[in-house]
Amino acid sequence: MTTSTSSSTTNTPAARGRRLALAAAALAVVATAVPLGTTANAATAGATTNAPGKPTWCPTVPDHRVDCDTMRRPLVDGAPRLGTIDVGYAVVRHTRPGPAKGTIAVNPGGPGETLIDRAGLVAAALEGALDDYDLLLLDPRGTGKSGRLPCKVTEADYRFAPRAEQQDAVARCAEELGPRARGYTSAATADDIDAARARLGAPKLVLYGLSYGTYLMPVLADRHPDRVESMVLSGAYPVDFDPLVRATARHVSETLRRICERSGACDPDTAVRDLATVAAKLRTRPLDVTATLGGTPRTIAFTEDKLANLLYEPASRGIGSHPAERSLLGDLPAALHASANGDDGPLAALVRAEMEHTSTEDQASFLAVTCNDYVRAWDHDAPLAQRRRQYQRALSAANPADFGAFSPKGWTEGQSDGGDNCLTWPRKNTAQPQDVDLDLPDVPVLVLSGDLDTNTPEANSRRSAARFRHSTFVSVPNAGHVPELESTGCTLAISTHFIRTGEPGDTSCLAAIPPIAVAPVTR
Repeated sequence: MTTSTSSSTTNTPAARGRRLALAAAALAVVATAVPLGTTANAATAGATTNAPGKPTWCPTVPDHRVDCDTMRRPLVDGAPRLGTIDVGYAVVRHTRPGPAKGTIAVNPGGPGETLIDRAGLVAAALEGALDDYDLLLLDPRGTGKSGRLPCKVTEADYRFAPRAEQQDAVARCAEELGPRARGYTSAATADDIDAARARLGAPKLVLYGLSYGTYLMPVLADRHPDRVESMVLSGAYPVDFDPLVRATARHVSETLRRICERSGACDPDTAVRDLATVAAKLRTRPLDVTATLGGTPRTIAFTEDKLANLLYEPASRGIGSHPAERSLLGDLPAALHASANGDDGPLAALVRAEMEHTSTEDQASFLAVTCNDYVRAWDHDAPLAQRRRQYQRALSAANPADFGAFSPKGWTEGQSDGGDNCLTWPRKNTAQPQDVDLDLPDVPVLVLSGDLDTNTPEANSRRSAARFRHSTFVSVPNAGHVPELESTGCTLAISTHFIRTGEPGDTSCLAAIPPIAVAPVTR
């Protein structure tokens, strides 16, 4: 909760909206380019010393009591020989006297993002509910205070490598983890969250998932249906998502159209044609881009699949948080138009900036969870050669028109968590894929989707909402992945109202969310 003030200017709706939008960055860390350590420092700024008896890592949150503990959990249920893991969690307590009205459990995505080190910002983002709700923040196993898991594959090395090298990295990561790889699944993390709930004596949880958290929380609801009060899913996709990620490919073109139409800075049809032209050019003539990563100059071949990845992930990140400022998405139409007409300089500059801001965090947790769990276009139990044939048949059978401006191969190889990235994840020592036939409880569910989200587009979010009998879908204009980052605080106000009442309430504030700035496209 933000410290109260007597100044009338800081308590206006506009000021509160700006404050909420800033705090929302903690909920949407997966959608930002801020290194983990930077956010952690912000979360504990001005904090006081922890009370005696608390773990030294327990965060402090102004105006709230925070309790922390660890649980010793089996690494793999039914496999005691694989040992145990200590899972850390923090509970930010409500401020009103008396028992809590409920407990909110948050997961910010990734997989692999932490929460405990962001406790102050998460609490500030949900300040409207924490007067009478407790907030449970659990670091998923393999991250943060829950046995950080390394496999010597960094995000920078993984994202900018050619597809064959990415698959080699996946195989190396599995070999490094060995039998431990079986213990890192959405089901295991879901059970950890429920175990923390039981320790707290909370009868039920409000589940708040963002990005990958929208995959995790339905898994939890399926495994522990009687322990769910309601759910908020932001930037959602269903557990049975398309492994070829076709809806997202189509939405990339729609997003370019929307920002051109709303800004008037570019022609929508031209922007989509330029994207297709540049994708085709990069298919045969990659663009060499040199940037400094971790203090070392590195040159990559920027190919069609790297353009696909640029639009799939970073272009949607944080969109709407500072709508008047330049952004990767807002600069893309002009850069694509220049490249389509022979000038690759602006596009290379955007790629270089993205490279230099890419994290060097280890990808062990991300790869273990996505490669263990996600639905694939091949049989998990098939040998590698047969998997390759099965995948190629699926790709060949797909309609090329379903991939928007990209070729099927270029688009799917641009997915860091889809397509054939996990083809080399071994059968031995790994988990069976997550069952997609979930039996979900009949509880209120709010699904939020930014209409500029090129990572988890509206079509996927609507499909996720359709899995629940009593869901409300809210499209957030001019917002990306995830919409809580938009600048007005409207989205957070809607989700907070839903937590307290089970209804979204008045959503008219969505109309006031401003369009993002788009660089003019010169002829």
